[in-house]
Amino acid sequence: MARAYISIGSNINRENNIRAGVNALRCSYGPLIISRVFESEAVGFQGDNFYNLVVGFDTDEAPRIITRALHEIEHACGRKRDGPRFGPRALDLDLLLYDNLVIDEPGLQVPRDDTLDYAFVLQPLAEIAPHLPHPVLSKRYADLWAAFDKPLNRLWPVELEL
Repeated sequence: MARAYISIGSNINRENNIRAGVNALRCSYGPLIISRVFESEAVGFQGDNFYNLVVGFDTDEAPRIITRALHEIEHACGRKRDGPRFGPRALDLDLLLYDNLVIDEPGLQVPRDDTLDYAFVLQPLAEIAPHLPHPVLSKRYADLWAAFDKPLNRLWPVELEL
């Protein structure tokens, strides 16, 4: 069995879409390890604030199968893929990690580069997998988060029952 970590984000009907995404992942993959939910400002465009979190689960599914399932869940929650790269999202689900695999293929990058770029991804990942080493850098996520430039990427925890 492999451990997969998924980032979840929404800034459109965010409470309902975050809950729907988490529930769909539970239905598909069973028990989840769930970070706190964080609120952050939109990055790359002017828009409503996002809710973000990271979940982990054990699976026998291959990374491409998981990615396809994530796209189906996004679609069911109203995600449109024809907009700009940085824009409002009903639901955004991304495969961040799959055990210690390194994959760089069209349509699939694991670990995702942006994991290290955005506080709203790195902090919740470091929260639920602090001792896990980055598959390329071999640094623990807790250490990567401790070294992160936090003033540039403001976020704060929110209460959202999942």
